[in-house]
Amino acid sequence: MKKIILFASILTAGLCLSSCEDFLTEENPNAIPVTSYFATENDVERAVNGAYLALRSDYCMGEGSTAYTEERSDNTGRLDNQSASGEPFQFTNFALLPSNTYLKSHWDAMFQAVTNSNFALLGAETVSFDDEEDQKNYMAEARFVRALAYFDIVRKWGDAPLVDTYLSTPAEITAHTYREDKAKVYQLIVDDLKYGLEESTLPDLTSEGEKGHACKAAMSGLLGKVYLTMAHVLEDGNSNTYLNNALTYLLQCYNMRTFTNLSEITYDDDASTGLYAVANKSTCPEIIFQIVYIQGDKDYYSSVAVDNQSKGISINSQYVSTGMGTYVNPDLVKEYEDGDARKDYSVTYAPSYSSWNITKFRDTSDAAGTLGYGGNDWIILRYADVILMLAEAYNELGQTSQAISYLNQVRERAGLADYNTSLQNADYAALCPTLKRAILHERRVELAFENQRWYDLLRFFTTDELITYMHSKDGDDYGISNLQNFSSKDIYYPIPYDEWKLNNEGMYQNPGY
Repeated sequence: MKKIILFASILTAGLCLSSCEDFLTEENPNAIPVTSYFATENDVERAVNGAYLALRSDYCMGEGSTAYTEERSDNTGRLDNQSASGEPFQFTNFALLPSNTYLKSHWDAMFQAVTNSNFALLGAETVSFDDEEDQKNYMAEARFVRALAYFDIVRKWGDAPLVDTYLSTPAEITAHTYREDKAKVYQLIVDDLKYGLEESTLPDLTSEGEKGHACKAAMSGLLGKVYLTMAHVLEDGNSNTYLNNALTYLLQCYNMRTFTNLSEITYDDDASTGLYAVANKSTCPEIIFQIVYIQGDKDYYSSVAVDNQSKGISINSQYVSTGMGTYVNPDLVKEYEDGDARKDYSVTYAPSYSSWNITKFRDTSDAAGTLGYGGNDWIILRYADVILMLAEAYNELGQTSQAISYLNQVRERAGLADYNTSLQNADYAALCPTLKRAILHERRVELAFENQRWYDLLRFFTTDELITYMHSKDGDDYGISNLQNFSSKDIYYPIPYDEWKLNNEGMYQNPGY
């Protein structure tokens, strides 16, 4: 963690100590001390943008981060266990080693987002603002990014270093190189999101030109998801309180929507109503928070359409793919019900490799061209997710009629019968023996490939239940990964070896590694 706490582009040699002689007083012209960087409000804005930019990394939360989440779940996997020394395969095979370099890169990128957020907060506290509301809004945005990053960190590693201020010296970094109890991490996340909701004047929803920035709907929706998670992972006797808090903030987010029924937004790439239409990405009322990519730009384009496309398939992009794309586990394909409109849009069979691939993210426009410089944004939070979390929270609190009503909203858009009618179908009743399992099923097919499934499994099952669930699956429907490898140790990732070395006691390893 030492190397990522430092904001390299700002500090570089600026932290070097002066020699014992006092005659050299000139400042290094190639290094800007942190104390001198922030002079205007524009400097703060740039620092906030730097926090958002950190999220975009494929090693952090960008569109290429699915190896850390989707491949960890039962949705996608690999048919190749040799590429990159086999390290990517370790995630889906539940054979992850603390020395895995992809794991270390993920850790570094997540804490880089935290560091950039703390740097922006330092600037907001340093600069004199003409309008105090502007200061609070910048702080709310930085704290939102920090909360978003820490929410992923705590769900993947549990106890984690808790850094809520910018660290500018090696001594400060060393002093923070230890893990804090996950309850404290969750409390920081809650505090950060509540700050934005209570102290800022950010809009409920971002305008078309401000996509990729935080808004109050994103804060309340994320806070609802945080409380849902806390209800299942914090054994402090406050589960019902957390569930009720989740319901409060999820409803707050839901009531900020600008559409009436979810079915007004189609689950396709229709330019006028489609959820996944590149041309519609800045105006689609379902999307609450997204990471923005720029169509046709050689540096900031989206490659998600190209990366998922297999040889011989042209649904995703004009780019002529030569590889196999992203392998979709047949286990997921089999879970789609007959008549579910989401199946044909989300996946297709690729004869070249006799496998299923993702077609959910597409950009075949001339603007993206044959190089595949797509314009897809990466969706972090959308209203179908919020609606299904409302169903989940109501069900957990025993209010089943309300839970079913929200579940049915999502099923209606997919062209499926409502929950009670579907129970008359023997296949559905077997797949969804309880309302809780019906909600989990709906989340899987609705949010497939959007980095939600792994976290859903952790939330819906106890550790023993999840082991039983994973072991009960047909290994033939899971590529070449061995589901029998899954055990209680796989609930969390190992602490990267290089981090553990910094402080063997304070950076204690997770059990089983």
